[in-house]
Amino acid sequence: MLGSIRKFSTSIYAKIFLVIVAIPFIFWGMGPVFQAGKTNTVVVIGDEKISTNEFIEFVKLRLSSEDQVNEDLINKLFSNFVGEKLIQFEIQEMGITISDTSLSKMIKNETIFKKDNTFSRTEYEKFLVKNSIDAITFENNLLNQGKKDQFFSFLSGGIEPSKFMVNNFYNKINQKRNIQLIDLNNVFKDKFNFKLEQYKSYYEENKNNYNTIYKSIKFIELNPKNLNGTDEYNNVFFEKIDQIDDLIVEGKKIDFILKNYNLSISENVSLDELGLDKDGNKITSFPSKLIPKLFDTNDDEKTYLIEDSDKYYIVELSKTESIQKDFNNSFVQKNILVNLKKKETRSLISEIISKINNNNFNKNEFDTFSKNENAKIQIIEIKNQSDDKIVKKELIKQIYAYPEKKVIVVADIGFVENYLIYIDKVSFANIDANSQDYERYFNLAKTNITNSLYNSYDAYLDKKYKIDINYNALDSIKNSLK
Repeated sequence: MLGSIRKFSTSIYAKIFLVIVAIPFIFWGMGPVFQAGKTNTVVVIGDEKISTNEFIEFVKLRLSSEDQVNEDLINKLFSNFVGEKLIQFEIQEMGITISDTSLSKMIKNETIFKKDNTFSRTEYEKFLVKNSIDAITFENNLLNQGKKDQFFSFLSGGIEPSKFMVNNFYNKINQKRNIQLIDLNNVFKDKFNFKLEQYKSYYEENKNNYNTIYKSIKFIELNPKNLNGTDEYNNVFFEKIDQIDDLIVEGKKIDFILKNYNLSISENVSLDELGLDKDGNKITSFPSKLIPKLFDTNDDEKTYLIEDSDKYYIVELSKTESIQKDFNNSFVQKNILVNLKKKETRSLISEIISKINNNNFNKNEFDTFSKNENAKIQIIEIKNQSDDKIVKKELIKQIYAYPEKKVIVVADIGFVENYLIYIDKVSFANIDANSQDYERYFNLAKTNITNSLYNSYDAYLDKKYKIDINYNALDSIKNSLK
């Protein structure tokens, strides 16, 4: 927890926690939720009760219009909130303070407030106005951030990794590995002979997965060409956009707007969340990046204006339907085959891993497996953990987690790439203290040690402070945000 908080951006924008609240209306209507029962306290840390309103204010300052407000986001924010409170308690106990003189120096040393390398009061005032924040709030937040910086410096200050540690870190990343590789996909492909009964059985067991929501819409892109007859984004164009937006608010439909502005006929499509039509074909006429907005919009809002990257679209929802795809649907058939292959692949890989874990699959078995399955063995040299010319990085990291003379199986999360590997030789790498890269690995080693220290301090805080969460209050906040 401390590590993630410490990594929070050190830019001036991060330090001030800008009080530009994108969706304050969500919270303004939440008062009555916390008036009944014991919902005024969201968590008790040690002997101190932390109010629900304090957590709400914390959330408000960290949400933006781009955030997808859901339970996972609130849980993450709550974890950060508790972490921040623990840091505050530690700062107070350590007696960390910052004088007015030091605060003044912090402000004057910010590059963003300088003009011709000298602090400019005008630039400072312009910054406050631009970001809609008053000087007192900004300076308090900067003060608190300064205390946090001192706190983290107190924890990790003075850490100097030894040459051995730097070299060890360098070696982990840059050691060469000679491996022998068998592509298991080539081995397994002959085992994917599924019967019709297996297809039908999978379909019946997973029928709900083929229940798809489709939205049928009319839409048209608005641009200077079809609104003004020019290619220029001028004031007239944006005035018409505002007029169209007002008409939509008044309840006017897309056909009325098309006629009123002499626009060409709108397009009609029916698509799911993946942008596919009912036959599983990709819809190309409607921008794919707007599809999430389409499905996030309430069905009660039939006609609306979508803006994205200086492009504007009128979209009108005509129908929302849930369709159970038939077993004979081509998309269903392809999906079932993919999942049956994954299931069989998992089973076959599990058998090999079980033998490896029971020490029943060494180099001799590796060679025998290659011979029996008529599987070619590729001889590969991996230069370092960034060498993904043949095997992708996700799998390279797995290979580097095992020692020399070891047989392993590596696979990606979707079982698309699957390899049986024998780690033939590991060539350890060393870095000279006079190397131009030494400082970079010195800092990486230091960061690694610091993170380990933060993890240890996390465990210390966990024992030091008793934390009692009021889940009723937390659930009330989550429900109010949905």
